[in-house]
Amino acid sequence: MENLEKILGYTYHNVNLLKQALTHSSVSADVDKNYERLEFLGDRVLGLTIAALLYKIFPHEPEGSLSQRHTALVCKETVAMIAKRLELDKYMIVANEEIRENENVLCDVCEAVIGSIYIDSDCDRAIEFVNVHWKDLIDKNMAPPKDAKTKLQELAHAKGHGVPVYKLVGREGSEHEPIFYISVEVEGLAPEKGEGKNKKLAEQAAAAKMLKKLESL
Repeated sequence: MENLEKILGYTYHNVNLLKQALTHSSVSADVDKNYERLEFLGDRVLGLTIAALLYKIFPHEPEGSLSQRHTALVCKETVAMIAKRLELDKYMIVANEEIRENENVLCDVCEAVIGSIYIDSDCDRAIEFVNVHWKDLIDKNMAPPKDAKTKLQELAHAKGHGVPVYKLVGREGSEHEPIFYISVEVEGLAPEKGEGKNKKLAEQAAAAKMLKKLESL
């Protein structure tokens, strides 16, 4: 674990917290031994830290632009990318090697590591970790990104498909760890479905899938 601590830039007082953050439920269903509770905490720390960073770095931007930036920086794809950059996939404790490439799991493990640093030290160290590993993404994207829903609406209108319609089609998990399923319909095309930890993220995931389909026409 010493090599991973060097990559993370943080030395644990209790290294068992790091091991827990890396342990998938396929290895242990015990909530005190797998990453799920730490991921729950880390997800909230990440979201708040990124929001505070954006508030400071872009003092004159409206809420809409800040929200788009925030969505892009905390989405599954971005967090999973950070996880691979930190080589968490190599250190994950899993029952099946294929799990190491699962984007959802990579995202969860990265958030669990943030949660483990919070528990092992304090909020300031967890915030510092996020600042260090997300700062270059903010620096590279100084212009606010257009989210998938906005892009889809613009492209659907331009191609004469009308306005996309989103519907909640399912929900799983507990009250603390829900997974929402949202479908999006565009006139003339089969619907696409996305999932996320909240309705907004699920809508963005569905919109991204439909956007790829519409762009290929």
